[in-house]
Amino acid sequence: MIQAKGIVKNYGDLRVLKGIDLTVADREIISIVGASGAGKSTLLHIIGTLDKPDEGEILFDNKNIAQLSPKKMSDFRNRNIGFVFQFHHLLPEFTAIENVCMPAWIQGVAKKEAEKEALRLLELLGLKDRIFHKPNELSGGEQQRVSVARALINHPKVVLADEPSGNLDTNTKNELHKLFFFLREQLGQTFIIVTHDTELAEMSDRQIRMNDGIIVQ
Repeated sequence: MIQAKGIVKNYGDLRVLKGIDLTVADREIISIVGASGAGKSTLLHIIGTLDKPDEGEILFDNKNIAQLSPKKMSDFRNRNIGFVFQFHHLLPEFTAIENVCMPAWIQGVAKKEAEKEALRLLELLGLKDRIFHKPNELSGGEQQRVSVARALINHPKVVLADEPSGNLDTNTKNELHKLFFFLREQLGQTFIIVTHDTELAEMSDRQIRMNDGIIVQ
């Protein structure tokens, strides 16, 4: 479903990615592991169209998305890619269901239709009784599940997660890890996860190990 071909990324004189080739299949869960500074998050941001490579291309279903205009690129990202980050980035003044609805409202989905889908996802993630709570009224694990529901609201083809369990305690972290595989079975999601967590990496279908800007395993 996704192909990264010859991805090179420089920041000034620093070459962060040195020619990355990677293929990700539909419904696959892969983890990208390696030491800090290996280029993992940079690669994830390029796959997610949040950044552009200096060389190489990213293909989604054999379509070179780098050729899209900025407006079409933004629309493609909103419709096809969900993001889960280490820090939840929930909007503090809005409730859980409103936070989940945001990407759908940006896409132009009607309010009632977006709320119906958001409620379905929050119930699926065990948050039925927390939909009207604001982020500061939720535990860390509940906030992360809200961010997962937000990532799923537009039925993206792939969910990109950057250290999603980095701020969670052991029990909550384990629940989140199991959740990714549950969602793959329930919704057919593809996941690319950057992580330092060896347990999550070992649960994945495949581990991609990076070192100094290249894939080494």
